Amino acid sequence: MEFNLNHYPYHSHRRVILGKKYAVATSQHLATLAGIEMFLAGGNAVDAAVATAIALTVVEPTSNGIGSDAFAIVWDGKLHGLNASGRSPQQLNLKSYLGMEKIPQLGWLSVTVPGAVSAWYQLWNRWGKLPFEQLFTPAIRYAEQGFSLSPITAQYWQRQENIYLSLNSPEFQPFKQVFFPNDRAPKTGEIWGSLWFAETLKEIANSGTESFYRGKLAAAIANFSADTGGCLTKTDLANHQPIWCDPISTQYKQLQVWEIPPNGQGIAALMALNILEGLKIEKYARDSTESFHYQIEAMKLAFADVYSHVGDPDLMKISVNQLLDKNYAIQRQSLIEDTAITLANTGLTQGGTVYLCTADPDLMVSFIQSNYEGFGSGILIPETEISLQCRAAGFTLQEGHPNQVAPQKLPFHTIIPGFLTKDNQPLGPFGVMGAPMQPQGHLQMVVNLSDYQMNPQAALDAPRWRFLEGNKILLEKGVSSEIIAGLRKRGHNQEIASEIMFGKGQMILRHNGVLVAASESRSDGLALAY
Repeated sequence: MEFNLNHYPYHSHRRVILGKKYAVATSQHLATLAGIEMFLAGGNAVDAAVATAIALTVVEPTSNGIGSDAFAIVWDGKLHGLNASGRSPQQLNLKSYLGMEKIPQLGWLSVTVPGAVSAWYQLWNRWGKLPFEQLFTPAIRYAEQGFSLSPITAQYWQRQENIYLSLNSPEFQPFKQVFFPNDRAPKTGEIWGSLWFAETLKEIANSGTESFYRGKLAAAIANFSADTGGCLTKTDLANHQPIWCDPISTQYKQLQVWEIPPNGQGIAALMALNILEGLKIEKYARDSTESFHYQIEAMKLAFADVYSHVGDPDLMKISVNQLLDKNYAIQRQSLIEDTAITLANTGLTQGGTVYLCTADPDLMVSFIQSNYEGFGSGILIPETEISLQCRAAGFTLQEGHPNQVAPQKLPFHTIIPGFLTKDNQPLGPFGVMGAPMQPQGHLQMVVNLSDYQMNPQAALDAPRWRFLEGNKILLEKGVSSEIIAGLRKRGHNQEIASEIMFGKGQMILRHNGVLVAASESRSDGLALAY
């Protein structure tokens, strides 16, 4: 595909980074350096991706940790998908939530088996060149020596103070002691680190997945669960297996867009692109009311189906093929008018996150791991610094729903790595983190690249929209006053929000034989290539 490397229609201090052989893009500069360190040691893109993911658990704990889940797409001549999300505990069921209107995002009732550690090992075991323990070296160094907290991470940390410092039950005390010492969040420029964090990383490095899922660390997790009212057990951990899967895709004009299949929400981006394709939005300016309106409405209709039908793939009553059917997309497209849909319904009958990417001449990696919301559940295993995600909050309590909470079940998952190909050749990995913002970010990136020929950095920097519910949307501060007024006339109930609400993304694309790397201007990230 063609784009202009010198064209930057939006103000940004960043420019695309170009390299012949290797590239890394992440939301934290120290994590990017960890990936580059692996390349310089003779490693490949998978080594770099895993080392970067491990480093991010230390330098961006506000979004991910050792107790996160993870997904990945790898190109090695063909595309491979890895779903390392964990199942709900055997003892978790509807009775656990009696008297509740929804599943909480804090505490043991929000925890499923963490899968990120299994993703690191599986990816390395299949493609890695360097010793597994070497991939942990940068993260261990950051944890032992401490690192200076960067501005955006500090901002996210401080936003969590009121939530986590108000938790007084015994199960939350280890978490507060580690992440909120002296009853406050660390500030920009302060040094944060943890010797226990380093020791846990060493334990995983030396044992692969054994200690975490069946050994010393598994026992520590299970014992703390039993002591503080949780239902996560040694058996739950030992039974965990990541799933290799074929990515799913749709053709959007000249691009083939790839996502991980359900239980993830990547299918929402593909469905929205299918709906949008026939509207020919390229005839409208990128910064126009029409372009924003049609994208928002397509996303709105896709979410209506996804939230009704997507969950554990073994229990879905509607198939992926049905959801991605182009004829169905045409039916949905016919619902889009000049005014906003106030409430989108499904058209089918019932039947805190970090993203990174790496590339070398032979491999390209799209990787994402997440706590879900902020730091996650607020549960931290003492003397390990394993902070557990809150992925059970992705379930619903709705009777008969394919995503209704039940034992040993995969929850609806928000994290989605993306990948682009053209004419069966790899263009590269991309992603935008941020809960329901993720498929919306994917849609906007593809439209920016395909319909408006923007280069990767410009595509990331462009002002964004975010659909919430009903006809409610958020618009980023950089959106023009003309678009704001135009969308209001079309019936959109809108608010102007800060950049923190619109996700953080990275991208690496091949362009005329060169790697073009870009990192989100809304984060502390860094793209490097050589």
